[in-house]
Amino acid sequence: APPPPLSPPLSTEPRAIAPCGSSAFAMLTRRFAAPALSSRVLGVNGASVGGTDVQTRQVASLKALKARMRSVENMKKITKAMKMVAAAKLKQDEKRMLNAIPFVRPVQDLFERLPREDKTGTLTVLGMTSDKGLCGGVNTAVAKMSRVTMADEEAKGNTTKFMGVGAKGVAVLKRTFGDRFTYTFEECGKVPWTFSAASIIAEQIVATKPAHLRVCSNKFKSLVAYDTVMARAVTQEEVKTMDKSEFSKAMDVYSFEPSIYEVWDDLHEFYYASMIHGAYLEGAVSEQSARMSAMENASKNASEMLEKIALIYNRARQAKITTELCEIISGASAV
Repeated sequence: APPPPLSPPLSTEPRAIAPCGSSAFAMLTRRFAAPALSSRVLGVNGASVGGTDVQTRQVASLKALKARMRSVENMKKITKAMKMVAAAKLKQDEKRMLNAIPFVRPVQDLFERLPREDKTGTLTVLGMTSDKGLCGGVNTAVAKMSRVTMADEEAKGNTTKFMGVGAKGVAVLKRTFGDRFTYTFEECGKVPWTFSAASIIAEQIVATKPAHLRVCSNKFKSLVAYDTVMARAVTQEEVKTMDKSEFSKAMDVYSFEPSIYEVWDDLHEFYYASMIHGAYLEGAVSEQSARMSAMENASKNASEMLEKIALIYNRARQAKITTELCEIISGASAV
């Protein structure tokens, strides 16, 4: 029997490559161009685009870009609305502050005349913050100054206590100085601030009988500036150890009816309430002005982000149209 035929030898001739206008090229273009577009738009393996960490996607489709544009546009609307709300609240708080200052400053000036001495003893820090965020570094500055002041006093060997007004200051200092807390007052901003609310806080301060008291708050300067100050308050314990001649010299300038020794306790509590009232109002105005600036910057950033995403969306849409035209032309030429 004749031997079986051998298999044909392998061809060493190069095979013809499909023309660039074929549908196979278009498929390869879609296959490899999509990840490139994805890496450019949304990052590769958690990379950052424009300094911002974004979530990784395999394919940045036009639908995903369109949804991203809608979300940024919604964020822009929200920040604009929050700016308008902050501007309206700013006018109300500023009006309250201007009405309260003529009553608060004379009482503070009266107690500023008393002599002061640095003595050892327990220091109580009253931090005046807000209940809401999104207002820049207003609350962070108060919490930081309170933390530094308490750390410095403890380094000198003195004990410290903390009383907080506002949820933000309590949240920042609770982790490291939670054992120093005595009283906290939260959700004070749900209703318009009044002198009665300041009087309630003053009653709690009088009940604790602090040896030394300092009030940390933001002092309003203008719509674009504020200062974080640590005001020193004169306590009843300091007055008891004060030189009588110096005390009389400071207080004889004013006339009291009845005598100052009969009304001193009530006057001191009124001094605490006035100091808290003025500090809270100035802090509220500083908070709203800082929130206006923060929301304005957020709106600008959203506009810039929207422009960049819209540019990438238009480029991707044009690339898709070009690819479809290439497929139509290649199909017509093949026929």
